[in-house]
Amino acid sequence: MEFPDLSNYVSPLSWRYGSNEMRRIFSEENKYRLWRKIWVNLAKIQYEAGLVSKEELVDLVANENDLDIPRILEIEMETRHDVMAAIKEFAEKAKVGGGKIHLGATSMDVVDNADMIRTKEALILVEQNLKKLLAIFLEQIEKYARLPCIGFTHIQPAEPTTVGYRLAFYAQDLLTDISLLQSIKVLVKAKGFKGAVGTRASYTALLKGNKLTADMLDKMVMKSLGLESDLVTTQVYSRKYDYLVLTLLASIASSCAKFAGDLRILQSPPLGEWSEPFGKKQVGSSAMPFKKNPVNSEKICSLARFVGALPPVALENATLSYLERTLDDSANKRIIMAESFIAVDEILLITQKVISGLVVNKERVAFNLNQYGPFAATEVILVEAVKNGGDRQKLHELLRELSLEAWSDIGQGEKNPLPQMLMENHELHKYLTKSQIEGLLDVSNHIGDAPQRALELVGKIKKMLRACLETGFLSFRPQRTK
Repeated sequence: MEFPDLSNYVSPLSWRYGSNEMRRIFSEENKYRLWRKIWVNLAKIQYEAGLVSKEELVDLVANENDLDIPRILEIEMETRHDVMAAIKEFAEKAKVGGGKIHLGATSMDVVDNADMIRTKEALILVEQNLKKLLAIFLEQIEKYARLPCIGFTHIQPAEPTTVGYRLAFYAQDLLTDISLLQSIKVLVKAKGFKGAVGTRASYTALLKGNKLTADMLDKMVMKSLGLESDLVTTQVYSRKYDYLVLTLLASIASSCAKFAGDLRILQSPPLGEWSEPFGKKQVGSSAMPFKKNPVNSEKICSLARFVGALPPVALENATLSYLERTLDDSANKRIIMAESFIAVDEILLITQKVISGLVVNKERVAFNLNQYGPFAATEVILVEAVKNGGDRQKLHELLRELSLEAWSDIGQGEKNPLPQMLMENHELHKYLTKSQIEGLLDVSNHIGDAPQRALELVGKIKKMLRACLETGFLSFRPQRTK
């Protein structure tokens, strides 16, 4: 791995987290190359309108990739304007066509459209990784759909469920995220080429008497960039779009963190049912050699907390963008968009790793179920005994007393005595036989239709992924930074 210059501050999101592909999308080099692409594509349409000569266009195209970022930054130190610095540097290379760069445009015609290209590219990468994650989840759901385990409410033992059904809950949230992503991907639109306050006044004046109109130029350039522009903009596209994108990313982060947080609880030795994969040479603690900490799940939760804090910043950018535009969104927008995407990219990659290597300790699952499952059976025992003529209130009190006695023994580290206590209780024998009570204590009778519905969700996931599998996109895997 190539490390950055560490003698100055470097964001961990610029090298430690996320894939090379996601970081490339939000790199400064990619930004400047997109600006160049936009200027060249604008010039191509203006050539068709007769505003740029063939020689000028050929020169711009020939120098499009001759990019000198240090020179741009040097010029920016003088101009205090990043876009003008990039224009001047391009013009220094393209000496014939340089005078036509940015003709009729305002800075945000370039910056906003480039930003939307990056957002769209990043959303595609997120969508791909979401689908890969769901493909892994469905395998685990199928594997454990019928494996009973004790459920927990208030982090206290409740009724039995299954490991696969619990996994299906996380996968269902991720399906919701994919639906939201696909809607937002269509909803958000770029600024297009509409000038200083969105009126297209500069392009209208530039094209007066021309075969091309300002509307035609806008649509032609945007088509060449693969973008759709909004009907109405100010100097910028609506900053509400950034808020919607960050809300989506926060939702995805939340879904992964819910899974990771639950895994951390279940990996705790008193429960010990699940654990994340642990490498042979992995170190859990510098002081305690025995430690096997759920560090990947903790990382997911930590980054998700960061991502979840950013949508309010974008919401204020949308709310407080006064009149046709103010610049107080610009500085934080450089940070929050890139860092949200890179953090979510890391979250998705790590969650893929954790769920694919998920360790389910079936022995411990069975032990906990045997310890706590019998308490859940008291409800159905009560119902059946009442159906056979028992007094509901008296039997409820009896079962409550027996349960509390059993809880006391468990608290002393004993095996749960409740099944034996129930099968030997003479009062219950008035309404239920010993074999009936034993049958009602069978946890497989207390998981409802959870396995069937978990597998039904698997069917929905497979249906959604089928098109992706047919096109082979699931074989794409961004390079992972170690």
